Amino acid sequence: MKIRCLTPNFKYGTGGNLVTSQRWSELLKAMGHDVQVTSDSTPKACDLLIALHARKNAVGIKRMAKQFPDVPIVVVLTGTDLYRDIAGNQAAQQSLELATRLVVLQPFGVHAVPDEYQNKTVAILQSAKPPKVFRKPLKHNFEVTVIGNLRPVKDPFRTAMASRRLPDASRIVVTHIGAALTPSMNTRANREELINRRYTWRGSLTRHLTLKAIARSRLLVVSSKMEGGANVISEAIVAGTPVLSTHISGSLGMLGKDYPGYFPIGDTAALAALLWQAETDTNFYKQLRNHCLKRAKMFHPDKERKSLKQLLAGLGLA
Repeated sequence: MKIRCLTPNFKYGTGGNLVTSQRWSELLKAMGHDVQVTSDSTPKACDLLIALHARKNAVGIKRMAKQFPDVPIVVVLTGTDLYRDIAGNQAAQQSLELATRLVVLQPFGVHAVPDEYQNKTVAILQSAKPPKVFRKPLKHNFEVTVIGNLRPVKDPFRTAMASRRLPDASRIVVTHIGAALTPSMNTRANREELINRRYTWRGSLTRHLTLKAIARSRLLVVSSKMEGGANVISEAIVAGTPVLSTHISGSLGMLGKDYPGYFPIGDTAALAALLWQAETDTNFYKQLRNHCLKRAKMFHPDKERKSLKQLLAGLGLA
């Protein structure tokens, strides 16, 4: 079967949409399908179109539905789709209407989909492969990693700001991986490095180096205002790295309602308190780690592969 996977054109190779499309491409190819990952919105003959991002791919979805009305369209909803765009953006709303199936990347996402489309919505958790070698953490520092390109929706400097509030005795250092998408973000990151001895911005790294950094870290922090289902959470969990996250639907759907590592959006003091507690309270750190380890099986590639097979079967394409 010929599948086109439409993902927003992205300059950097670590963007979430691109990572998801590449992983799905690998899984679908392993099932014997011919998969093309592209950002070209020109409609072309295929058996299935998968579009990641309802708003950004609205033009491609509309063109495909018009030129090839019999070809099923699967639209994967991102965090900005779910928690911002579909409420008021006509292009995103049209994509929902034209989609044969909607996919959310964690089960709580279904609740954000308008009622009239929930019967064609499925949840598929993003998988991650555990590292081949589990890295030893830094010996003299308590490394905390932030992964994600520098965008306002990610609230990218919240962890750096929290680290400035830590006691002098703290050994916490913050490693920030992600590209600055605007000059102002670049300036802010460079300035933070100058004024904050705990903070290092490494810019955009290869996927391999990013995964190594996650595996080496004592903690991963997700400070986003909204997420559809952050793949870095899956990657951290399977690497045995506990997560601290904003109390948002996208993280609740992956980490569970009862996870003790949440803080309110934009609450620097609350994040600083959690960082200090994780560093100094062994029992609390073990609680975070054990909770994440118990959920690791949810993010096994076989689970995602099975979900994709069920998705295709539901479309009559198995």
